[in-house]
Amino acid sequence: MLERMHILICGGTGCLSSHSKEIKEEFDLLLKEYEMSDEVKLVMTGCFGLCEKGPVVVVYPDEVFYSHVKVEDVSDIVKEHVVKGRPVERLMVKDPIDKKKVKNFSELKFYSKQKRIALRNCGNINPLDINEYIAKDGYLALGKVLAEFSPLEVIDYMKRSGLRGRGGGGFPTGLKWEFASKSVDDQKYVICNADEGDPGAFMDRAVLEGDPHSVLEAMAICGYAIGSNQGYIYVRAEYPVAVERLNIAIKQAREYQLLGNNILGSNFSFDIELRLGAGAFVCGEETALIASIEGYRGMPRNKPPFPAVKGLWGHPTNVNNVETFANVPVVFLKSPEWFKSIGTEKSSGTKVFALGGKIQNTGLLEVPMGTTLREVIFDIGGGIPNKRKFKSVQTGGPSGGCITEESLDTPIDFDNLINLGSMMGSGGMIVMDEDNCMVDVAKFYLDFTVDESCGKCTPCREGTRRMLDILNKICEGEGSLEDLDTLESLGNMIKDTSLCGLGQTAPNPVLSTLKHFRDEYIAHVVDKVCPAGVCANLTNYVVMDNCIGCTKCAKNCPVDAITGSVKTKHFIDLDKCIRCGACKKACPVNAITSKPEGWEERING
Repeated sequence: MLERMHILICGGTGCLSSHSKEIKEEFDLLLKEYEMSDEVKLVMTGCFGLCEKGPVVVVYPDEVFYSHVKVEDVSDIVKEHVVKGRPVERLMVKDPIDKKKVKNFSELKFYSKQKRIALRNCGNINPLDINEYIAKDGYLALGKVLAEFSPLEVIDYMKRSGLRGRGGGGFPTGLKWEFASKSVDDQKYVICNADEGDPGAFMDRAVLEGDPHSVLEAMAICGYAIGSNQGYIYVRAEYPVAVERLNIAIKQAREYQLLGNNILGSNFSFDIELRLGAGAFVCGEETALIASIEGYRGMPRNKPPFPAVKGLWGHPTNVNNVETFANVPVVFLKSPEWFKSIGTEKSSGTKVFALGGKIQNTGLLEVPMGTTLREVIFDIGGGIPNKRKFKSVQTGGPSGGCITEESLDTPIDFDNLINLGSMMGSGGMIVMDEDNCMVDVAKFYLDFTVDESCGKCTPCREGTRRMLDILNKICEGEGSLEDLDTLESLGNMIKDTSLCGLGQTAPNPVLSTLKHFRDEYIAHVVDKVCPAGVCANLTNYVVMDNCIGCTKCAKNCPVDAITGSVKTKHFIDLDKCIRCGACKKACPVNAITSKPEGWEERING
């Protein structure tokens, strides 16, 4: 019996944490109660991307998109929509951009400028069912390659596509495969780098959770191209959902003889195993990752020799990240020229970004290379909430830099972001508004890299620690102008002399904020104030004249530092105040400020 309706429930980690599994269980119970289990197919799918609206439920064929669904809402969806055919209007998603209720999935402006290639099946199929992947032309590319292509022709296809590594470096994928192919050895390896460690990044996790077979198929194609019979997926142990779905996918692929010996009746054999990482950020660097798989401490190795020549256990090894592999089958299904037609001349295809921070539409998106930062932040992301002003966007995570408003119309590609003092990275994109202190932001990222440094080379181990000490000193009100010069010279030295990419890019957040927001650093060291009111030692909270005397600030102050009667202006005793910010958060009319008077006028001229 064919189902008349499909109900897709987001099974990404974000929605699972908001009880989407319990939502599915409630659907199961109610559909059985109404004797409709045969008529309605329930699918726990991957991430839809619009994470801010989760948990998400989409009903097909109507394409009705329900947002913020709770377990208690399931009854209304079944009774009204499934039984009576009347969508539940109160649960329909409201477009975050124009604030209108949207019935159909396709009407959401969040998706209007996106083009999904790596994310093509996320939110569309059941990741636990290989048949659904096959129904979406899954493993067709592998079959085509084994039947029609020589290994050299596969590599030529990849080179013609212009696909560059999506893990951050942007190295041409076809060229990387060619290097491994030319290395002579009786054993070669293919590794998928799924050690996604950037703060705020979850692109690879979403692909593994929503479309694991796309990665398995691509790794097999790579294995055929370079002459390898064994692959490894190095995935973070902190991704239990992805690990579970990968294990299921590998088992299913073996059962269908799409992994293992003599795949699809050919002479090609290839298998894949998982290796779990312990969460070390440095293991995202390919030689450190290889060391970890071998059982050693994850520390980078000198290059050359490169992994394509001497990698895992001394054998030639090709390493690509999850998103890079997710693009590969499409190149063979559509053609290299089709893929090359998307994006820019030097950066073809699309890029997946995890959009977070001070933004309306937090979530996952995929756009053609060449899309501007302004389009991503304001057209797709919906702009800055609470009528605040855009201040900066951090791309590339701890390895990237902060980009200002004057550069928002820059087309996104590998080279343009590097020219702006940032980088593509794996795809994290954190938006900041006027209430962010850029010195504090730099300190946050540097604190992360100091913790994650493997300690092998002195510039990274000692230099980043010294930079962090100076930033802490500045945020505590004890910095000087000389410290700013020291930060710059130290940062440039660390970039030039560190062993691996972690150390070489660790100073980027500091150097980019020093370049674009030097006035804020000067305010910290000369005026001894934090313009954004973030650094506690340099912040004084003040009640402004628009105070309505509601007493909420006083009631929320943990140290009774606020006085004043009802309907009269309140006052803060700065000697008692511990600068926790509770009063500012509690004030309903924004009558409490932590920004020094006249600061904006000073920096604006």
